[in-house]
Amino acid sequence: MFEVSIQQQDFDVAVLQRELLGDDQSVGALASFVGLVREGSGEDQISCMELEHYSGMTERSIATIVEDARRRWHLQAVRVVHRVGALKPGEQIVYVGVTGLHRGEAFMACEFIMDYLKTRAPFWKKEHREGGASWVDARDSDFDAAARWQQQGLASPK
Repeated sequence: MFEVSIQQQDFDVAVLQRELLGDDQSVGALASFVGLVREGSGEDQISCMELEHYSGMTERSIATIVEDARRRWHLQAVRVVHRVGALKPGEQIVYVGVTGLHRGEAFMACEFIMDYLKTRAPFWKKEHREGGASWVDARDSDFDAAARWQQQGLASPK
């Protein structure tokens, strides 16, 4: 299973992980990540985050990221779910789940996919605060995290 979903409705992590595992008894590791809307603090407190995407383009972009991970590591399954719409602090935004034979590959692939989602997936995020709303760009630290995968030794090609 290599599946990407963009949706407004919330997701159940336990259900996603059961689906990811299926009946495959050869799985040695399942690594996952769940991203949440942060509240912020003080004047930076967020009341809502609004996520938009371009249907079709976003799914293809994420599928390309997943395919790149599959070329780098021996993966058995990958599931990415990303929510769009208006989300409140504490709500889930994204799920990335990866299964593989070994934990090292599963951990690295999960982190790789998340790093590239932050910088390459076409989502537009607007944070709403008491003082108004503003669009959010990827941070330099997000680009630094993604760039490290280009360095030698961080990914083991198949």
